Amino acid sequence: MRTPRIYTDSPLAEGTAAALDDNAAHHVGRVLRMQPGQQLRLFNGDGNDYTATILSAGKKQVEIEVAGQTPNTTESPLDIVLGQSLSKGDRMDYAVQKAVEMGVTRIVPLNTEHCDVKLKGDWEDKRLRHWQSVAISAAEQCGRARVPEIAPVMALNEWFDHTESCDLRLVLHHRTEQSLGSMNRPARIALMIGPEGGLSADEISAAESAGFLPVALGPRVLRTETAPVAAIALCQWLWGDIGG
Repeated sequence: MRTPRIYTDSPLAEGTAAALDDNAAHHVGRVLRMQPGQQLRLFNGDGNDYTATILSAGKKQVEIEVAGQTPNTTESPLDIVLGQSLSKGDRMDYAVQKAVEMGVTRIVPLNTEHCDVKLKGDWEDKRLRHWQSVAISAAEQCGRARVPEIAPVMALNEWFDHTESCDLRLVLHHRTEQSLGSMNRPARIALMIGPEGGLSADEISAAESAGFLPVALGPRVLRTETAPVAAIALCQWLWGDIGG
């Protein structure tokens, strides 16, 4: 049986016992139905992976003993903040999942003019928790050391302010001839992705006025859930840890 890899926000240290947080305990105890004596691989975002043995597994609490600690070197040196316009159902889930797999640092859902989703109040909180769960599952599966944060939904003016510290800010726009390969190596990137209906001319103009550079990924128009995967992969190839 493959040893499950689980994220927990509990403190972990080699040679100590710990109780998993509620979400991790639910996954281990109720979903996987693991038993005392079985092995786990754990990570909590501190840059290490931990081997652990289950000491007790109840319906609400799982206690483990940490046997070993190994540095996790899967994080990219390139810091990518993704601004992803809101989209319905599986499209947003797909964008979050694949962006995490490709090494994005943070994901910011954006409320743009042509979005087909409008979130408010409790429904927004529920979707943010869901997307964070998607990010956790993706990080567990792909072996990442850290789970990217899903930020609260932002309007474009908030997004522009949020990304001021990035040394390269890009808005994907198929009606431009500028390519990623023509740009200097950055350390921190902000990527802005439009919704299924595309960004409006006013939104693109506002982004450019805020310091975003329009960039095209090729001659074809990509769907909103495909664009971030393609863009992040190219950025990682050019400046991150994929191209070597």
